[in-house]
Amino acid sequence: MRTKNWEGLKTPLLFLYHAVWALLYHVLSDKQVLSLKYWLVFHKKLNWNNPKTYNEKIQWLKLYGRTPINTIMSDKYAVKQYIKEIIGEQYVIPLIGVWNDPEQIDFDSLPKQFVLKCNHNSGLGMCICRDKSKIDIANTIKELNKGLKEDYFLPSREMAYKNIPHRIIAEQYMEDPETQELRDYKFFCFDGVPKVLFISSGRLNGEKSVTFDFFDMDFGHLPITNGHPNAKITPGKPKCFDEMKHLAAVLSRGIPHVRVDFYEVGQKVYFGEFTFSHWGGFKPFEPKEWDIIFGEWIHLPIDNK
Repeated sequence: MRTKNWEGLKTPLLFLYHAVWALLYHVLSDKQVLSLKYWLVFHKKLNWNNPKTYNEKIQWLKLYGRTPINTIMSDKYAVKQYIKEIIGEQYVIPLIGVWNDPEQIDFDSLPKQFVLKCNHNSGLGMCICRDKSKIDIANTIKELNKGLKEDYFLPSREMAYKNIPHRIIAEQYMEDPETQELRDYKFFCFDGVPKVLFISSGRLNGEKSVTFDFFDMDFGHLPITNGHPNAKITPGKPKCFDEMKHLAAVLSRGIPHVRVDFYEVGQKVYFGEFTFSHWGGFKPFEPKEWDIIFGEWIHLPIDNK
């Protein structure tokens, strides 16, 4: 019979692995954690003094490229005001409510469809409700509490998330009528210049169905995989591609690197989120040369020394 602590774990070895990492997260310095994780993923030493690859430079930026505005930009609640001020309220997904405690949510007052999520993390606790009559409120509250307790900064030392006050937000449910889903259009930007877009599809069918397809700024499909396979049917060019590209350039000005995400709903663009550390900087590109190419686009202060 399994105890509560072992629930969901397949082997004692896996439990030990997570226990050791939990200890290391609190004992090792930020630099030591990043160096160790980088070695475990890429099987080589992280070059702090002369980083070359994209994933190396992401680690460098975590420690030496952080600014207070990164925290606001990564806060899914605070960023709404930030976006309003820079490109306009019309690009912001409407906010329904914000709470510090899921027990405070009045589910009766929420619309038939909505999205609940934490403002400081990615995924854990999220509730995408397409029909309120079918929602399990008790379980939703339970999952939101899990999300609120998550220290999203700790495992990969993503500094932008470290000082975000934990909240729950409710947003308007969004779905593109043409694709019957909400595709992510994610632009890799470097000092205000969008270089590569990838389209994330298939999220409605679970994590195993997610696909990533990469494109250049002429919407030419690039031979890249990174974390997920390409779609069997290559996604078509979004109708608002040029508008997204322009907005990504505006929003990324003066930033060595940030990923700017958008949605397209009924031929209208909505801002998704900013990401300063794609995959935390711990996901290889295939072919490997793209790790070098992306890295060359990030200009660090040490590059000119």
